[in-house]
Amino acid sequence: MRVANLSGRTVLVDGDRAVDVHTASAGRFGPDPAAVYAEWPAFADWARTVSGTAAGEAFDSRDLGAPSPAPSQVFAIGLNYRDHAAETGLDAPDAPPTFTKFASCLTGPDTDLALPTDTVDWEVELVAVIGREATGVAADDAWAYVAGLTVGQDFSERTSQMAGPAPQFSLAKSFPGFGATGPWLVTPDEFTDRDDLAIACEIDGETVQSGRTAQMMFPVAELVAHLSAVCTLRPGDLIFTGTPAGVGVGRTPQRFLVPGNVVTSRIEGIGSLVQRCVPGPR
Repeated sequence: MRVANLSGRTVLVDGDRAVDVHTASAGRFGPDPAAVYAEWPAFADWARTVSGTAAGEAFDSRDLGAPSPAPSQVFAIGLNYRDHAAETGLDAPDAPPTFTKFASCLTGPDTDLALPTDTVDWEVELVAVIGREATGVAADDAWAYVAGLTVGQDFSERTSQMAGPAPQFSLAKSFPGFGATGPWLVTPDEFTDRDDLAIACEIDGETVQSGRTAQMMFPVAELVAHLSAVCTLRPGDLIFTGTPAGVGVGRTPQRFLVPGNVVTSRIEGIGSLVQRCVPGPR
């Protein structure tokens, strides 16, 4: 099933129609998209009984918001694709390098992106959304704790990222709008192979990143196990799982986003994000 945030209300998406969850459940589940994850197992059981059977209404994709708009934690993984590590001149890691994107940067799938500097880069990523509290979870059991998958774009301001004696990954990746997610959450049972999905990013129609999530050195299940060994993962939390090669900073000459660019991020079986670059405050 596909679960979305439509104008601040939780909906089930069936093709081009949306079913309002609060209405269809006769109030059993509230309208707040952030709240549904606290009841995810019960919600998912209910939603499967109505998916494809309830009448929905047409909707405008511009009204979609972040599928999990208020996570308590946002984890992000660096260098999870060997080709991306190579393009940045770094060795492949032995364990997942982890940082955070502050939740205030999260936005929906169809937005304007204000560029704060001339060195903003792109990173398309698969994002896993947690559906059950997870502590010390084994990799073999990890998918049972994942509510679903969505598309993410980990925009990165490279100047502030590399400023100072220590890199500022979290801050440089948390400007407003730098955490685009959507267009909806897709539950793992929707995929033929949830660990092998085509992933790509385009700028003005030109493909700049193209790969498959099977190329991740640390797949979703291993990331859930690794992170839950340290932190308690909570319902609604996000894991940005890393990006394949093709980012601007790894090119010769380096390339960054400029006003007027349109960034499209796609993942097979989920959908796409569209961000239109506009001048930001300087």
